[in-house]
Amino acid sequence: MAKWGTTLAVLLLLPLTNTVSADAGDLPAIDDTPRQIGLHTPEWFELSFLDFREDLERAVGRGKMGLAIYFGMDHCPYCEEMIDNNLAQPDIRQYFSEHFDVIALDVQGSRGVITLDGERMTERQFAVERRLNFTPAFTFFDAEGEEIDRIRGYYPPYRFRAALEFVIDRHDREGSFREYLARADPPPKFDTDDINYQEFFQNPPYMLDRSRIPAQRPLIVFFEREACHACDVLHSEPLGDPGVLDRISLFEAVQLDLDAETPVITPRGERTTARDWGEALDIHWAPTLVFFDESGNEIIRIDSVVALNRLRNVMDFVLTRGYEEFPTFERWRTAEAN
Repeated sequence: MAKWGTTLAVLLLLPLTNTVSADAGDLPAIDDTPRQIGLHTPEWFELSFLDFREDLERAVGRGKMGLAIYFGMDHCPYCEEMIDNNLAQPDIRQYFSEHFDVIALDVQGSRGVITLDGERMTERQFAVERRLNFTPAFTFFDAEGEEIDRIRGYYPPYRFRAALEFVIDRHDREGSFREYLARADPPPKFDTDDINYQEFFQNPPYMLDRSRIPAQRPLIVFFEREACHACDVLHSEPLGDPGVLDRISLFEAVQLDLDAETPVITPRGERTTARDWGEALDIHWAPTLVFFDESGNEIIRIDSVVALNRLRNVMDFVLTRGYEEFPTFERWRTAEAN
């Protein structure tokens, strides 16, 4: 068990109303409008010549359980929130640094790295290899150089602490992060609260099969939950923007309750339920938006905190078929900005 205790286990002992308020109060309002931010990292991150084999050896020699690699980029408001909010909190900093040496990479950088397998590539190539779509991100390696888990996108502090506990206590050996969260902190359910509904959502039955006959438009599936503060924020802010609504009109859009037994035929033609499909997709954050192309292939998903500009940009990435030319969303976005 983690040295400073399991946050999720503590939350489980609280009344459900306190659990929700802890969630709501810990969800920052991120302004993701384009602005000059720059690339910066905490002073307690390790300096590195970017030979990950040497970095890991040094970390283990210091008694750490492994090596964590942080991926950031210039002018990223989500990275700013991670550095200035999450990693500035004393308990998170102490817990993280006690168990891992952390080094930083620029997902657009051209510096050479040597991976734990001895391969030489640039920071940018390594980020693509890790299949990054959003910054900030972390990947964690144990003392033997085996990857434990990855974090893609920004999580608020309460969820970031849980992700660290999942990694540090090696719950990955017992199952996925989603399964860990389900065991430790089952989602609260309230009869008085319902899922937010939008007029652009399709009504059931949810026959989403496009594996045999391609659809005319791409698909967004909104996986949500009742009594979900982050879902409320999505509906009250980004989904109230006229530009977002204009883009959504170019998609087919479906809303599913992650805890419901609603029948679904998936884009690949499989019969299942909303609950089972969410489990099969390993969805652990609500809301999660999964984007599919006209043939039923997943393009990208947003399974972390998202504000207005990132949501609009991801939809543009899909609608312009940027994924056909660029290996990651961030590479596409940088090219669009230039």
